[in-house]
Amino acid sequence: MPPSPRQNFLDGVKHACTGDPRTPFVLLGNFEVEDEWAVDEVGLPSVGGSASAAIVNRMDEFALLLAGRDDCVVLKSAPDPGYLSYLEELGLELPEILVTDEQDPAHSVSVDALRSPALTGALARLAERGAHLLPHGMSVLEERLCELTGLAPALPPAALVKSVNSKIYSRRVADELGLPQARGWECESVDEFTAAADAARESLAAGRRVGVKDAFGVSGKGIMVVEDGRRLDQLVRMVTRVSRRTGDPRLAVVIEEWADKAVDLNYHFTVYRDGSVRFDFVKEAITENGVHKGHRIPARISAAHRAEIERCADLLGARLAADGFHGVVGVDAIVTGDGGLLPVLEINARNNMSTYQTALQERFMGPGTVALARQYPVSLTGAMPFGELRERLGDLLFTTASGRGLLVNNFATVNAAAPAGSGAAAPDSYGGRLYGLLIAHSEAELAELDDAVALRVRKESLTHV
Repeated sequence: MPPSPRQNFLDGVKHACTGDPRTPFVLLGNFEVEDEWAVDEVGLPSVGGSASAAIVNRMDEFALLLAGRDDCVVLKSAPDPGYLSYLEELGLELPEILVTDEQDPAHSVSVDALRSPALTGALARLAERGAHLLPHGMSVLEERLCELTGLAPALPPAALVKSVNSKIYSRRVADELGLPQARGWECESVDEFTAAADAARESLAAGRRVGVKDAFGVSGKGIMVVEDGRRLDQLVRMVTRVSRRTGDPRLAVVIEEWADKAVDLNYHFTVYRDGSVRFDFVKEAITENGVHKGHRIPARISAAHRAEIERCADLLGARLAADGFHGVVGVDAIVTGDGGLLPVLEINARNNMSTYQTALQERFMGPGTVALARQYPVSLTGAMPFGELRERLGDLLFTTASGRGLLVNNFATVNAAAPAGSGAAAPDSYGGRLYGLLIAHSEAELAELDDAVALRVRKESLTHV
């Protein structure tokens, strides 16, 4: 059964995945694991954009603040010493940190780890002490790492995890459970897609847009919003032409009416090996063109909507458990313009961005506090140490004394896209991302902090702050 509410978030995950809240974890932030799940799947012709792979791959540093002191985190490279000092000043007990033998900015931490003999040797020694691997999401790469090192997997087999993360699975489970969702169609072949497109034209004719989504798309990739029948016809011709050329009739996508959205939500629960479910939280999600940008904590929703979300979490968790899944789950939902609730846009049976905020919430958010998990774009002309950022932020940086400000929860993404060997004199600028949790004592203070931080990090190049 789920643990006492007094048990912290991560101990509850350990209990759920291994049966023992004291199990040591090796955490691995293999973000955009959907790219691995999509291998050998046929989706839409190339649509949408992709963020810099170098930045996405350095999101691995988020795992540092999810792990406990008895755990280990595998990173592509060592964190900035000034950043670690800042975290220690906050009183955080950091885990053991292991880094890959060498890192390629274009590779995920899992790929680099598999190519690191010294690292895998260290992981093998942790395996002998009973450590389990908890990745962001389980794919064949993480299974190979377990086989190579002897680490026990904390999550189910990759094939099962992949299956429950498909958007096709999400729609079918919602239908089975009788949960409301936008009118739509699941397609696993070009013929099914053609038939669904014919039905979707009715929605377009009525003035409603439709979205076409890859079953394993992530972060705004693999999504096309269609506003007229001609564009849909063009898409049907494109996928038909590709199918004829390759001789492959498969196509894993969903088509659904684009709902009138008032509020994006993300709710989170943990599924235990015995089938029980722990509801963790619901947050407002901040999105831009389908791309996740952050969270508002707590969610500003009605008591009725919260109760319905908790009910849906129990139903979905039980259904996932019946299919053999255990672990953390995040579900995207929306409050519609007319005040209704669509509780299942998609199921993400993996860590979510909201997962990595939990330890900080438990430690630093008390009664009467509000928070905003945010990312800020930065422009640089050379790699910047954390100390320079700290000087620029000044009193906007969170401290335990003030109890307010920006708590940086990933600094690696700031410099991730720096050209090899770049320095302060590098002539060309490049982009980075600063991630943090803004904590305040009121909505007004939160808004003021957000504006002030954005101004200080965008005011000029951050080569020297």
